[in-house]
Amino acid sequence: MNIPNIENLPPVAMAIISLSTMLFLGFLATGITKMVRLPNVTAYILTGIIIGPFCLNIIPKSIVEGMEFLPDIALAFIAFSTGEFFKFEKLKENGLSVVIITITEAILASLLVFAVMYFGLSMNFSFSIVLAALAAATAPASTIMTIRQTGAKGEFVNTLLQVVALDDIVGILAYSISISLAIASFSGSSISLKRIFIPIAENIGVLILGAIFGWILNRLIKGRSKDNRLIISIATMFAFCGICALFDISPLLGCMSMGTIYINISEDDRLFKQLNYFSPPILLLFFVRSGISFDLSVLFDSGGKAGKYPLLFVAFLYFSVRIVGKYLGAYIGAAVTKRSGSIRKFLGFALVPQAGVAIGLAALGARTLKGENGNILQTIILATSVMYEIIGPACAKAALYFSKSYSDKIEDIAVVEEADISGKRKSDVDILIERIQKIQQEIPDHEESEEEREFTKAAEEYDAYIPPIRRRFFGRR
Repeated sequence: MNIPNIENLPPVAMAIISLSTMLFLGFLATGITKMVRLPNVTAYILTGIIIGPFCLNIIPKSIVEGMEFLPDIALAFIAFSTGEFFKFEKLKENGLSVVIITITEAILASLLVFAVMYFGLSMNFSFSIVLAALAAATAPASTIMTIRQTGAKGEFVNTLLQVVALDDIVGILAYSISISLAIASFSGSSISLKRIFIPIAENIGVLILGAIFGWILNRLIKGRSKDNRLIISIATMFAFCGICALFDISPLLGCMSMGTIYINISEDDRLFKQLNYFSPPILLLFFVRSGISFDLSVLFDSGGKAGKYPLLFVAFLYFSVRIVGKYLGAYIGAAVTKRSGSIRKFLGFALVPQAGVAIGLAALGARTLKGENGNILQTIILATSVMYEIIGPACAKAALYFSKSYSDKIEDIAVVEEADISGKRKSDVDILIERIQKIQQEIPDHEESEEEREFTKAAEEYDAYIPPIRRRFFGRR
């Protein structure tokens, strides 16, 4: 189906109307996905597919090509917000065990995917190794959203958040090495230790540079107004992304490092909340654009360099094998580090979601590999991301529930002694009152916003100014 698009409009009008169309249709689609309890990411990707070249063909190709910078910007926001969960005092609580669990589940998922793709399906080495590296990444946004919706907390949640954040570090390092090996394989040059260590050194440099930017950001925004804090933080992230793009390096690790250093120096999470209000339109455009780039015809292609199997089958295998690898790796890692039974049994299910980071890295990989392999790589990740976003949040919620990290029952939310000191059972009313009081104690104190402080100050000035006027007025009378 090919309906009239907006390609014949003047360039400025074409760009503005295209952006407006993507934003508006992406927003409308969330109303449908919410009815079936699917995350917004699914709505955005499906919107892109519908308005893309293989359905309605609304958005001009020139607009999509002109938005190549979006993956870098979107990844910067995702990574910076992930840094909020790298508080050093929380990392000390679990220490080495979280690192072991993360490495075990990430590496096992990647190894299983590589084995199935390269040895099982006889796909070429470069494609198999990049796809295997992307299998390590997990979607922090979906996991965090599920935790916030359920109000889950405790040891399981703390471990999950740290594993998810570290997951992406492992995934980015694996991607950097794999893309370098893939390029070497394409060019026919030999694969040496130099090609492995150079990406590692580059990412260590990005981590250090991100930490410096985090320190600079803290110095720049200290004492600034709310609006200026937002302006300076976005300008800093954009500058960092620009530097990374100049050297063709992913900004993910550096932005994560920037967020980590900022939260540990400032101990202030208000900036993260402010950026969370600003970033949704950017993330929406990124996911919609990813959907537009989704080549549906490639899913059923049985030829080409990717192998002799239809990509729909390849995508399903990737989808299934990654889940198995994540679960087994998390179970083995938790068993080796002697973590609790709930972490062993259920942590792997909470690591199923995969969207933002993997899609962003796939976009970068497609840009690097180019041609058929790049297109196939992005198509598989987008196709499986939709499937992961359908079942991922449900798996994460089930893991949180069965690990007893949250409950819908008041007796689980607020546990109190049902007998007094003498051993006599309290009345149901007394037990209920104690539970309500315990819940009230756990509610955080209200933090007065900048607008509220300004309003209070104006009110105090008004009260101080009005009485003298009243005295002068009534004194005359």
